[in-house]
Amino acid sequence: MQIDSKTLLFGVIGNPIVHSLSPVMHNAAFAHTGINGAYLAFNVKDVKSSIAGIKGLGIRGMSVTIPHKISVMEYLDEIDKDALEIGAVNTIINKDGKLFGFNSDCLGASSALLEKTEIKGKKVVMLGAGGAARAIGYGIKSAGGDLSIYNILEDEGRTLAADLNVDYFHLSEYKKIQCDILINATPIGMTPDIDNMPVPETVLNEEMVVMDVVYNPLKTKFLKKAEKLGCKTVDGVSMFVYQGVAQFESWTQTEAPVDVMRKTVLDALMAHAEI
Repeated sequence: MQIDSKTLLFGVIGNPIVHSLSPVMHNAAFAHTGINGAYLAFNVKDVKSSIAGIKGLGIRGMSVTIPHKISVMEYLDEIDKDALEIGAVNTIINKDGKLFGFNSDCLGASSALLEKTEIKGKKVVMLGAGGAARAIGYGIKSAGGDLSIYNILEDEGRTLAADLNVDYFHLSEYKKIQCDILINATPIGMTPDIDNMPVPETVLNEEMVVMDVVYNPLKTKFLKKAEKLGCKTVDGVSMFVYQGVAQFESWTQTEAPVDVMRKTVLDALMAHAEI
């Protein structure tokens, strides 16, 4: 990749951001397609200033990750209808100085789950109620799943449950969980917090499909325990790659090299695991 005055700049904002694999995934896609683009990671605490920076520097597109997916919305010029209903934005497109917000997490999660199971008519429990959970919950409801939400923060959990018209339970009531699909939509288990799980393994049973949105490490402790019991599992890489594909295509109007993006992420995770 040769960076010059014509290089298009993209990136991701979050806090923390050091472990994000978005840069390696998107830069591999730019290199494969021959697009003169570069994608960087920005550790951001002041969302308002970062949005001004996107406009001021002419950054063409930006991913948004924890904890800014909701707070970023008030600083954008226009927001896609689905993102408004979800209540979270993970993708920004800069069109001639106007910033448009979208959400690709919804498509990413649904596509990843549908590789392993049907969603329609299934009883689904989602752990978490943050920005990613909003998108996943919207996707589950849209696909006809029977959704319930378990969350530690009661206000956050009840708000999302009300928005989606589903039941809410405090996470301390995890012993009540009975479902076909169990989704961890929290950052619990993410590097460097690899020894923790969102719920005890006693919640799991072999009939469940268990999904974890965390992709670093590739197999969280939560997924390892589920696999050991015989559950079908869906790792965070599938959702991560599919949402990245949607971002890349919305920014470039070019078909994304899905296999290249997936291989790049998996290679990076394997390399990290060997260190």
